[in-house]
Amino acid sequence: MQRLWLIFAQTVTIVLAALFVVSTLKPEWISHPAWPGTPPAAQPGTLPLSGALAQPPEPRPDSYANAAQTALPTVVHVFTTKEVPASNNPLLNDPFFRRFFGVPDSELPQRRSGLGSGVLVSNDGYILTNNHVIDAADSIEVALNDGRKFPARLVGRDPESDLAVLRIDAREALTAIHFATDNSVRVGDVVLAIGNPFGVGQTVTMGIVSALGRNDLGINTFENFIQTDAPINPGNSGGALVDTQGRLVGINTAIYSRSGGSQGIGFAIPAPSARAIMDQIIRNGQVTRGWIGVQVQEVTAELAQALNLPPKGVLIAGIARNSPAARAGLQPGDMLVTIDGKRVEDSRGVLADVAALPPGQLARMAILRNGKRMEAVVQVAQRPLAGLRGTD
Repeated sequence: MQRLWLIFAQTVTIVLAALFVVSTLKPEWISHPAWPGTPPAAQPGTLPLSGALAQPPEPRPDSYANAAQTALPTVVHVFTTKEVPASNNPLLNDPFFRRFFGVPDSELPQRRSGLGSGVLVSNDGYILTNNHVIDAADSIEVALNDGRKFPARLVGRDPESDLAVLRIDAREALTAIHFATDNSVRVGDVVLAIGNPFGVGQTVTMGIVSALGRNDLGINTFENFIQTDAPINPGNSGGALVDTQGRLVGINTAIYSRSGGSQGIGFAIPAPSARAIMDQIIRNGQVTRGWIGVQVQEVTAELAQALNLPPKGVLIAGIARNSPAARAGLQPGDMLVTIDGKRVEDSRGVLADVAALPPGQLARMAILRNGKRMEAVVQVAQRPLAGLRGTD
């Protein structure tokens, strides 16, 4: 009995050893057929012909790749050059030093280059950008997303809103951006900023809309900015701020920074405002605004008490000589109540309401003078160019 058990144990050991060797060196010898209905196993180094891996990946809910791919072809790089006087060492202003060092009396001017971004707003080559991007430029070149470069001409500009329109001749239809619908932007919406920061190439950054209607920043005469924390850096000016569908919601314009780089506070001109100014520039070559020639200030508690005025309102502080306001009989110290039936809320409102009036129109203005309500009729004039005017 003991002999039989020993033979059995030795036989089992030999069989197990043989199976181990065969399964290691020749596994196909002992492979078994698949159960009915079971798909054949994939060969090493291959992917299954069906299933999740064989299908194109679905868009991720947390990805904005589709929005970026929609907007990227519409954002361009803007390169400018301008001539600036050569800077001299003050010692070389002395004729003796100039003669001693052999400095010619007339030196060649220097060329300075600049960069920014722009947005293609039409298929026939109109580009919207910031005025400060192309200001005083002698030549302007635009590079498209695909690398093609074209000389650009200036259609017109509006320094008071810091917008300008360029045009290129590409001899073929270009991809233009789609504008978001009016008033579709809300605080908290995700936005993408697209541009050419520091000249490194086209870049997409992400943030949210931090605030709407920012003004009194001292950046432009007319301010109504979208504030965003999407990183905006030098070179992004004139680029696109788009929503999660790739539609234009603003033109990136300025940043608040103590270092020169992004610190999470950027400003963009809302697309509806930019589009209205762009349409005027394309149609007329300039922006036409109303002007009556008054300087205004908001009523403070001290002023209200001293002059016996309502606690809130706008006071006329000064009037330009021979201006429409002067001819209509308005006086410093008058308090503006309404402009063409619209109630005056603050000094920014006066600026915007007067600018919206077409030149030549007769506007009725209700005022308070010495506690009495009066009405004046003012013939609106065209707003003078920036730098030639100090009143609204």
